[in-house]
Amino acid sequence: MTLILDFILRLGLWLLLAPLLPGVINKVKACVAGRRGPPVLQLYYDLARLWRKGVVLSTLASPGFIVGPAVAWVALMGAAMLVPLGTAGAALSFPGDVLLMIYLLALARFCTAWAAMETGSAFEGMGAAREAIFLTLIEPLLFLIVGALGLLSGTDVFSEALAPALHHGSAIAIWAAAIVALLVVLQVEAARLPIDDPTTHLELTMVHEVMILDHSGPDLAAIQLAAAIKLFLCSSMIATLLNPWAGQEGLPCLAANVLLCCAVAALVGTIESLIARLKLRSVPQYIVVAFASGVIALLATAWRAGGAP
Repeated sequence: MTLILDFILRLGLWLLLAPLLPGVINKVKACVAGRRGPPVLQLYYDLARLWRKGVVLSTLASPGFIVGPAVAWVALMGAAMLVPLGTAGAALSFPGDVLLMIYLLALARFCTAWAAMETGSAFEGMGAAREAIFLTLIEPLLFLIVGALGLLSGTDVFSEALAPALHHGSAIAIWAAAIVALLVVLQVEAARLPIDDPTTHLELTMVHEVMILDHSGPDLAAIQLAAAIKLFLCSSMIATLLNPWAGQEGLPCLAANVLLCCAVAALVGTIESLIARLKLRSVPQYIVVAFASGVIALLATAWRAGGAP
């Protein structure tokens, strides 16, 4: 009974805190631009409004148009349960759990792209193709990072791998490279690539936004909440690496993790503000930065395994 209650409480925390981070990003971007901007809690209001609205369906859409966002939401919640949120590791953890998390993220991407294609719109198909290309480039990077952190920590449990001991110079290099790589993974996975302002509808640079143009009501609410959960999930991985109390019990660990997630969101908002007009064709080069960090982490791990101090 205690385990079930703990699982429900963790699930509630993810659902409660996830919409906060997009609000932090939007507020930072507004401050950098010299505007007042929407309130930090704006997404909470938007989700409540969308849940009360009806759904408008295309005549071309099959049941996959409705099922896709629902399955994506469930997959992302399952992935979130495998990522630590401050205290006592993740809600679910077992050897090799990170593989399940990566494939749940892939399932969520597939379902979102599937729902976009159901409308029969070439415009949304363009966005689905772009998202598939970028995420295909980023998926091998996740395996590189996870492998390096697992070898560094000597464990194949993801929540333990995110709290490595930093007693050696090579360990610090691996840790720093993993943070840089995960920051780019966050931007790609959470549709926060600095190619344009994601709140606009400029078709030349739209990726995620173009995929959800035909969704409305509860469907759109599920997609927006799923995107917030994915952003929180990726931020929590970085926050756990930065958290000095990672893996420990107690409120300070949870509070530090949430504050670090907000700090990561603020950094993402700052990056979007400073390089908001990066050309679309530059995205692969941008991802190469993260890939190079992952390779550095893996090489440093091999160097340390070979007996380097």
